[in-house]
Parts: sequence; structure tokens; C-alpha cells
Amino acid sequence: MPVPQDIAACRLCADRFAASATGHAPAPVVWFRPGARILVASQAPGMRAHLSGKPFDDPSGKRLREWMGVDDATFWDRDRVAIVPMGFCFPGYDAKGGDIPPPRLCAATWRRAALDHVGQVDVTLLIGGYAQDWHLGRGKVTDRVRAWRDLAPRTFCLPHPSWRNTAWLKRNPWFEAETLPGLRTAIGDTLAR
Repeated sequence: MPVPQDIAACRLCADRFAASATGHAPAPVVWFRPGARILVASQAPGMRAHLSGKPFDDPSGKRLREWMGVDDATFWDRDRVAIVPMGFCFPGYDAKGGDIPPPRLCAATWRRAALDHVGQVDVTLLIGGYAQDWHLGRGKVTDRVRAWRDLAPRTFCLPHPSWRNTAWLKRNPWFEAETLPGLRTAIGDTLAR
């Protein structure tokens, strides 16, 4: 079952990406193995991850690792952490410089096979609306993040750790005070096993 190699070779969105403001070619960022205990279900790689081939290789990744309470080596250890985004490639920017949503074609083509390849995990982080909607059905990110205890300690809904959400974090101080300690405990317990 060569799922990671198949995803890495995917070029289904070549025309779509070439037509974006960035005019880039597909470069799937594949970062998972069977047996990982933590699943990071995210949106799509950003430009820096596209260039480096490493997911969350940017300031949002630094913030996410701080939220999780893990160092870089642990986060990028594919035997511990599987990163399976809704779109494996950087979707590009629109004409105004905004992020283009991950193409639905990517999740429809690869997501189930990628998750099956990883197998059962102990903790799942659903980052942002796209991942949360795919796993849980339609809903509002803030409502899901606020109700973190309903799914913990196995699943945590998180806002995207992008700098664009800094105002959200300031308006919702309960996230740092309540949610993050619960998340860190779940992650720490899982990594200690």
C-alpha cells in the first residue's frame, strides 16, 4: 500500500495551481507513517512548507508546537506525530494575496487512504474549520474550540495557529488558560506511553 508515494507523486491540481497568483507547481508535503500516536489534521501547507517540504515550517508551526508543549524533534518525528492536511499542497494565493482554500479534490482523493495508512491514534488535533468540518460535520470553530472538554482527551479542536488569529486569541483568553493545559496533558501522556 504505497499511499505516501502516491500522494507525493500527485499532480491532479497542476492546472489550478498554475492559474493562481503564485503560479506554482504541485509539491505535496507528505509527513506521516503508520503507528504515529498523534494526528495533526490541518488545512494545507503554507508557502514556507511548500518550499522546504516540511509541514508547519513557519511561525504558525512554532506557535502550534508551543501549544502542544513539544520540541521540534518530537513534532517532526513521523513515528510520533502524523500530519495529514486537507490539502497536501500549498494551494496558492489569490490576486489580493489571500490564501486559497485547499482543493476539495485532494481530500476526496487522498484523505481516507492517508488516515487508514496512519491507523489508530491516541490524540487528534483538528486545526481550523476545514479539518473540523471534514471530521465532525459543519460547525463554527470558536464553538468547537470552546467545547474542548466534550471531545478531550482524544480529540481537540483548535483555531489555526496563524498570526492572523492573534486577535482571536486575545478575545478568547480561556483558550490559553483552559484548553492548552488540557491539550498539553493529553499530548504529554501519549508521548510518555
